[in-house]
Amino acid sequence: MLSDVELKVAVLGLGYIGLPTAAIIARTGAQVLGVDVTASVVDTINSGKVHIEEVDLDGLVSGVVARGTLRASMAIAPADVFVIAVPTPFDADHAPDIAYVLQAATTIASVLKPGDTIILESTSPVGTTEKVRDLLATLRPDLKVPGRTGDQADIAIAYCPERVLPGRILVELIDNDRVIGGITPRCARKALTFYRRFVRGACVTTTARAAEMTKLTENAFRDVNIAFANELSLIADTMGVDVWEVIHLANRHPRVNILSPGPGVGGHCIAVDPWFLVHAAPEQTPLIRTAREVNDGKTDHVIAQVAALLEATPDTPVACLGLAFKANIDDFRESPAVKVAAAIARRFGDRVRIVEPHAAALPAAFDGTGAALVDVDTAIETCGIMVVLVDHDVFRSIPLEERIDKAVLDTRGIWPDQPRPAR
Repeated sequence: MLSDVELKVAVLGLGYIGLPTAAIIARTGAQVLGVDVTASVVDTINSGKVHIEEVDLDGLVSGVVARGTLRASMAIAPADVFVIAVPTPFDADHAPDIAYVLQAATTIASVLKPGDTIILESTSPVGTTEKVRDLLATLRPDLKVPGRTGDQADIAIAYCPERVLPGRILVELIDNDRVIGGITPRCARKALTFYRRFVRGACVTTTARAAEMTKLTENAFRDVNIAFANELSLIADTMGVDVWEVIHLANRHPRVNILSPGPGVGGHCIAVDPWFLVHAAPEQTPLIRTAREVNDGKTDHVIAQVAALLEATPDTPVACLGLAFKANIDDFRESPAVKVAAAIARRFGDRVRIVEPHAAALPAAFDGTGAALVDVDTAIETCGIMVVLVDHDVFRSIPLEERIDKAVLDTRGIWPDQPRPAR
């Protein structure tokens, strides 16, 4: 077995998962090559800086780049282990798109050699790891691939999904349990040996298909439970009841644990992955599909609420607080806050102020709308309407006396002391 110093690892995709993963591995002393298709990302990392916001990531990347254990490139090079961490989006019909995964596999194929291990970490539809195997078999007929030959394979192929929380990625990459699914048991064992180099959590081996479905199941579970909370918030609005109080009281039951409602569901996982299950088995997933529709529908409901509030108070500026998909991060992927704020900006133009402490400029969704990015103090001073879309800590810190005279729509329940308008 190669020592940490001798081990060469290539990580394809240097986004919110790939870069932290590459840096963690590089910290063990392994020689890590990070591969990305964006030149600015490569240049930023090679200068010891980061292009994403994550707790303690900047210091870690700076250190491993300075020590020479991490470098970035737009070109692949030979390695012992290849980790694929590229996006897996869906199209307009919610069909999963694994083109980036297959392109990464194609890139790897050119430098593969006997003894190498390929690990897919991207959240993927069930069967994707086998498609990677089949593609590599086609591109490299000189290599014996696992599951396609009766003899011992030349390479190992496995699936090991990330299961981390933004804001805690560096901690959870090490401490969380990992599910490692191999094309064959031998593949799973080889991938297990790799993860044991830097993971303190339990590493459990299984098949590639079971690991793929495990990841989708985890996120669908969360989505269904959030949908219950969001649907409950709609019922409470209709009945004139404070949903936050109801949830607080209901959760005092020893076997009830209702999650928090919000303006919808965002992020690269929960808002996307359940559709992979629905697409694969449409007749068997009515609950999962409905949960997705409830959560997307909650975003439309909030847009209608904000629009009604602005129409009832002509010319009053509105502050939309937050754009990220969750608190205290700079990740806007699939964010319901962006969808709400952009829809309002398109309709009400320069009446709209956006407060997002984790952004230096507004996303492209706001181009041409007239909306302005302002700081929280400016919003308090100039806006008569405040819409809470993200529960950033800085918004929680606004005391009642600074918002008592505002019309407030709090979709996150961060201001329980805010007087409720009379019905």
